[in-house]
Amino acid sequence: MKVALSASWELTTEHAASIAGQPVLVHRRTGEAYAPWDVLQPFPSWAWSTAAVAVARLGKQTHLDADGAALVARFVGRLPLG
Repeated sequence: MKVALSASWELTTEHAASIAGQPVLVHRRTGEAYAPWDVLQPFPSWAWSTAAVAVARLGKQTHLDADGAALVARFVGRLPLG
């Protein structure tokens, strides 16, 4: 499953770095994959954070269907979304 979070980022279980159905955050241009605990700066105007925090923020800015929201929740884990 793939969910486009922005023009630059997607959350997917279809990347080689995804193990046992655990989604990874993928930079669409480079193909680089990030686990929830990896630290990155998703955009120049954003602070450095874990991929889980970035996905939570991107997920709030994207219109997700139920499957997409479930994939985001699986990636983010127990991180508070509010």
